[in-house]
Amino acid sequence: MGDNKNQLGKSGEELASRSVIEAGLKILAQNYRCPKGEMDIIAQDHETLVFMEVRTRRSSFRGWGEESITYHKAQRLKAIAAYYVMQRGYTAWPNLRFDVMAIRWLEKHPEILWIKAAL
Repeated sequence: MGDNKNQLGKSGEELASRSVIEAGLKILAQNYRCPKGEMDIIAQDHETLVFMEVRTRRSSFRGWGEESITYHKAQRLKAIAAYYVMQRGYTAWPNLRFDVMAIRWLEKHPEILWIKAAL
């Protein structure tokens, strides 16, 4: 894994994707972009659409990843989810869940904190 922030984020998102698949969820989209913003992972957990924000940190200097989701960011994630549902043409509003996967990459083996229904 490289030392720069972009490489850290990419490595974190790859680890998150593997964790989501291993947990039995089906990934529908990664790095989904729309006019409202970007969603790291959109997955399906049985009948529920899961919208996941991935936050990867090497230290707690500016807070851990799970602490970095502000009210404004949560509102933006919800707007992205609504846009996704409308864009995909669902005939009925599906069950939605917003998860945060916080990855602490302190040593060679990262620590994963998956907070389900975080928002």
